[in-house]
Amino acid sequence: MSSLPDDYLHRVYAGVLGKLVGVYLGRPFENWTYQEIQDKLGDIRYYVHDKLDLPLVVIDDDVSGTFAFVRALEEHGASADLSSEDVGKTWLNNVVERRSIFWWGGNGISTEHTAFLNLKRGLAAPASGAFETNGRTLAEQIGAQIFIDGWAMVAPGNPALAVRLAEAAARVSHDGEAVYAAKLWAVMEAEAFLSSDVNHLLDTGLSFIPTNSIIACMIADVRRWVQEDSDWRQTRQRIEDNYGYDKYLGICHVVPNHAIMIMTLLYAGHDFHEAMYVINTCGWDTDCNAGNVACLVALMHGLAAFQGGPDWLGPLADRAIISSADGGYSINNAARIAYDIANLGHRLSGNPVLQPPKDGAQFHFSLPGSVQGFQATAYPQSPSSVVRISQGQDRGVDSLCIRIKNLTDACDPVEVMTATFTPLDILQVDRNYEIMASPLVYPGQRVKAELHAADINTAASTVCLRIKAYDENDVLTTVDSSPINIKSGQHNNLEWTIPDNLQNCPIQQIGIAIATAKGSPKLDGAIFLQSMRWDGVPRMTLKRPANKSRYQSFWSRAWVSSVDKVHTDMGPSFLIAQDRGEGLLSQGARDWSDYDVVVSNFVVNFGGSMGVAARVQGLNRYYALMLTKDKRVALVKAADDKRIELMSMPFAWEENHKYRLHLRVQGNKIEGQVDQAGLAAVDEDYIGGAVGFVVTDGSLSADSITVSPVDK
Repeated sequence: MSSLPDDYLHRVYAGVLGKLVGVYLGRPFENWTYQEIQDKLGDIRYYVHDKLDLPLVVIDDDVSGTFAFVRALEEHGASADLSSEDVGKTWLNNVVERRSIFWWGGNGISTEHTAFLNLKRGLAAPASGAFETNGRTLAEQIGAQIFIDGWAMVAPGNPALAVRLAEAAARVSHDGEAVYAAKLWAVMEAEAFLSSDVNHLLDTGLSFIPTNSIIACMIADVRRWVQEDSDWRQTRQRIEDNYGYDKYLGICHVVPNHAIMIMTLLYAGHDFHEAMYVINTCGWDTDCNAGNVACLVALMHGLAAFQGGPDWLGPLADRAIISSADGGYSINNAARIAYDIANLGHRLSGNPVLQPPKDGAQFHFSLPGSVQGFQATAYPQSPSSVVRISQGQDRGVDSLCIRIKNLTDACDPVEVMTATFTPLDILQVDRNYEIMASPLVYPGQRVKAELHAADINTAASTVCLRIKAYDENDVLTTVDSSPINIKSGQHNNLEWTIPDNLQNCPIQQIGIAIATAKGSPKLDGAIFLQSMRWDGVPRMTLKRPANKSRYQSFWSRAWVSSVDKVHTDMGPSFLIAQDRGEGLLSQGARDWSDYDVVVSNFVVNFGGSMGVAARVQGLNRYYALMLTKDKRVALVKAADDKRIELMSMPFAWEENHKYRLHLRVQGNKIEGQVDQAGLAAVDEDYIGGAVGFVVTDGSLSADSITVSPVDK
């Protein structure tokens, strides 16, 4: 067991926040030149998304790849021996071809697209990213570097471990100078847990890459220019003249971008705000560059990095989107990600994992400043009313503090919500990336909120749990629990089972609504949300809503799909086709553990093995009840590139015949039944996950899929 820094979790949280701030700051003007930025935006001192009519939090490969791929340590064991082949398997499990994580720019144009195709055709990493496979120019683009931060954050103060993990990950898709840049940056981020000395970090990073590499020689040039110039604009011009895009071809080469990152670190590594100004004003691959720089500088200085300048964290509100095949991890927040990464670091170092705060509440507000996506989404009508949201302590308990001024019983309630599914504005962005997400909460689950009214409150208030869900016309509808009254200084709990009438209405937000009690004077004071959680497995039947014409409905978008075609406007609820190989259509989250899943009127129309899946954890990790091509029924475990039959028996199923499929997962027991044919097996690798359909080389249909808790 090796020691971890005393402030390890908080520093990881700072690094995650830094990555998100940098990416979302630079994303709106990605690939603009310095001159274009000067002409259209001027110097970048703060977020500019509103100037370009864009949302702040969007889908981006820098965020999705960084926080999806480090989960290889969950899928293949938290070990320093993690291999490139292991990380490549995590790619195949989490990347939905042409839909998630990457810029799908084409074979031979997008490095990641090309490497993914290599993996799909059976070429294991690191050959999938090697010079010999893809050529030098493609292999030395920027992608290895942009996904690197997670590997450093699981190795605090341990550069040797960080560089091993970073190289294993980088070589899935890249080679040469791209790998050197990724290794150097990972080393600096790991060492940043112990030091904020920029030159020490650079020297440590350089000790892990060849001294004659272009990256090392370029860094020597930049360090000299910084000393000679004392003006970052002059140094930036020297970089463009000597290491610009005209010298290093491809869509986005690592060398020019790495050069301005090093320059920014030397000029502004002492000050997060200054670093964001310099790196973003420089242009080129701004979201990638700013994301890496912001993560490093935040790790160097901890949460204090965000103080004393613009409010970077308020508009962000901890929010993150990770578009991957794990739909329950897509709508995310910095606190959740930080705990996950820190626990990987604990496992790698041999330390006990962190216990979930507040008995596993999804929203616990236990990290300094963390609001976990909660924002005021509706305000009182009175112009004199004020609502402010922050994280703080209430009688020693970390809480979300909702401060209210001038709220009367004539005002609309104050609404404080957080996203649990795809926001509408995400779909209105002209983007290169597609959202893959499932809702986090569902009908039948039990929601609980712990509340406390401040002692200073001038009036009693009523508080209810509130949900907003997309109806069949994609309109957000509001559903409230019964309210409770809460007086000054009082503690109370709200508990509510999400009602059945929200089946097939994806829940997009959850939170609370606060109003002044009738007849009370105006409310000045605060309500503290100490925690919010949901428990249990949904109790619901998923089937297509009555409005069949809306192909882009949010009901359809709640499914993570790797299949070639899902018909939503004809036939039964599920009419699914896969042209070649295996496809998966899934919905749900990893906190679904023990449950029954029943499919009604399941039909194999044509093709290979078909079935229903449970405990789905990506595209290649699940249990399934399958009707196999050779006329058997089987319980199958998908284990990356293997499909393992846990138990099977002959079953002369027929095409175009309706069957009832029942799959139960309970503890380590997996049981399946097709009509009267039943079988059982034991396996304990996957303890929770989504439900779905598996289709191979053909098509299937079904009327509905029902999920319910296992009867005790």
